[in-house]
Amino acid sequence: MKQQYFILVLAHSLHGRLRRIHIPHQVLYIVLALALVGGFSIFGFVSSYARMAWKVANYNSLRREADELRVRYQNLQKVVQETNEQLATLEVLANEVTVAYGIKQKLEGPADIAAEGKLTPSFSATVAEYNYLRTSNLSRFEYARRWQVNTRPSMWPVDGAVMSSFGGRTDPFSGEGAWHTGIDISASIGTPARATADGIVTFADRFGGYGRLVIIDHGNGFETYYAHLSRFDVIAGQEIRQGETVGAVGATGRVTAPHLHYEVRLRTSPVNPYKYLKPVAQAKVAEYRF
Repeated sequence: MKQQYFILVLAHSLHGRLRRIHIPHQVLYIVLALALVGGFSIFGFVSSYARMAWKVANYNSLRREADELRVRYQNLQKVVQETNEQLATLEVLANEVTVAYGIKQKLEGPADIAAEGKLTPSFSATVAEYNYLRTSNLSRFEYARRWQVNTRPSMWPVDGAVMSSFGGRTDPFSGEGAWHTGIDISASIGTPARATADGIVTFADRFGGYGRLVIIDHGNGFETYYAHLSRFDVIAGQEIRQGETVGAVGATGRVTAPHLHYEVRLRTSPVNPYKYLKPVAQAKVAEYRF
């Protein structure tokens, strides 16, 4: 049986010659199959490229959104930090006003003076009033003046390496630039944190990212902050001397590792604590970064 085939006739335009080419059915089927496979391959390549282009466009869009969110987060973080500082100042002021109001109320008595009975105090009442005034927070500035030798922060609150210095740094949470208002000193949890100068404890409580925070007023506009404590050894209104324990190092608040965040503030503005630290102790501290 003869094999079926197709005849392809080719004619020369000048010489008029004809040429016949026999094409078997199987060859034609193979060519068609190859064309079909090639079409599917081209379609696959085109669809893969389209998917890749769509993914790249989607990735670029998500990246732009992430950059915008990062900027917004950085701005919000600055606002929160400023708000926290304002709240800390307001809380300290509120404590002072509360103490002052309590003293004034004790001195002036109730609004209805008739409720006091006799206008002339007795001898025992006068002695009690004197003892109250002598031990009250009203006299803290007199004590501060008598402590002039130790009212300027001059010692290290804990022994350890400085994890992060004062000023500009990279925020360990956001990875963005941030301003550090103090220094972070590495120490294990439970290490005693000591007052760097004589003063009055004006705040001892939890406060936002500071965690457990102690604030000491040294007079003449100086204040020191001791943050991320694991416990308190003082209370607000307490007199404290240089070297006495204010609490223990911890990891409360916004931290990545146990350490003491220490600040020195002059008229509520953070200043570089290094200028108030003893050079001998400062030379022993090795500064490093995260």
